[in-house]
Amino acid sequence: MRVGLIGKKLGHSFSKMIHEKLIDQPYELIELDEQQLVEFMETKAFKAINVTIPYKETVMQYCDEIDEQALAIHAVNAIVNRDGRLIATNTDFTGLMLMLKQHNIVIKDKCCCVLGTGGTSKTAQAVLKAMGAKEILVAGRNKPAPIISYEALKQHQEIQVFINATSVGMYPNNDDQIIDLADFGQLEAVADVIYNPLTTRLCQQAEELKLKHVNGLKMLVAQAKAACEFFHDIELDDEKIHQITDEIYKDMANIVIIGMPSSGKTTLSQELAKISDKRLVDIDEEIVRREQRTIREIFDTEGEARFREIETAICKDLAKQTKLIISCGGGIIKNEENMRSLAQNGIIFHIRRNLDALLVDDSRPLSSSKERLMAMEKERMPLYQKYSQFEIDNNSTIEAALKQIKERFDEVTCN
Repeated sequence: MRVGLIGKKLGHSFSKMIHEKLIDQPYELIELDEQQLVEFMETKAFKAINVTIPYKETVMQYCDEIDEQALAIHAVNAIVNRDGRLIATNTDFTGLMLMLKQHNIVIKDKCCCVLGTGGTSKTAQAVLKAMGAKEILVAGRNKPAPIISYEALKQHQEIQVFINATSVGMYPNNDDQIIDLADFGQLEAVADVIYNPLTTRLCQQAEELKLKHVNGLKMLVAQAKAACEFFHDIELDDEKIHQITDEIYKDMANIVIIGMPSSGKTTLSQELAKISDKRLVDIDEEIVRREQRTIREIFDTEGEARFREIETAICKDLAKQTKLIISCGGGIIKNEENMRSLAQNGIIFHIRRNLDALLVDDSRPLSSSKERLMAMEKERMPLYQKYSQFEIDNNSTIEAALKQIKERFDEVTCN
């Protein structure tokens, strides 16, 4: 009897990974079209299933028993087959509530707003009601009152908590952001149900504004824990949510290496690739490969501005991917948009080497003399420090620098 997840497209699902970390039993990803879904539900050839889009409402007609929580939301995401009777619930409710509580996002007596009007929005509204929100506003596109348009939303300065229940900002449209948080002067916290990218633009802005914020990965793990308990009639420690969230975050996150030319970025990146399961990509090498010409040739024929355009386009492409080691050119930090993109899925390490150890390189127009290197370091050092989470001293051995990176990486936690 099968245990797994059903949905239409499951290529980017983390569910198998999470469930098999929670309990040592097989968990399948089962892609079904509409006709296959009918046969699957009617034959009941499964022990327990999770349900994802677009079938959370469709499967309700096959269930013999649905709990009040799922009925109120009018969506089911977990079904157990008990002697041929299909018993259903919605563990997204539990997952979202746990995520808010574990990040100390206070809901009681607060004015809250849910962005979006779909099934996840209904779940969020139910959670906010259960947690004692003073007022619950809902925003959406082209909807009649009482739904508020996104354009009119900024008139509601009383909003203290936002929950993004839309797909705006989700891979591959990582640059999208549904609202500007700076428009809301009373805002305290933001929760985004999206978990790919690991940090959305919305949560990046919340961090810049020093607001409490959380992405959807912890909700995903928390709801999976609740589903696992429901499926197998067991109780799991809540600590597993933190442990598995951090494991997945570090497994998926990119390691981004920045620093001055000849600071050791390339060598360290190559050594890191040897001891990890992350794939190495050097942005400068990628530019040469795609352009079929050297960096010097790009500078000489089209200038630095054109080189930076090419660099930014490749940076945005790579930043959407996961499980990479990204070795960046020294000037990547000159464009803030580059660093915002890289930070969505990346942990950024600044490799620092003393100026007198940096090498003059005639093939690199901007580091072709000691004087140019000195001017470059003066201009760029504040930016390297601004955009990196960790600074790594590379004035000793490669082994010592690698040890620092590993120790700092082990400290990383999700949100």
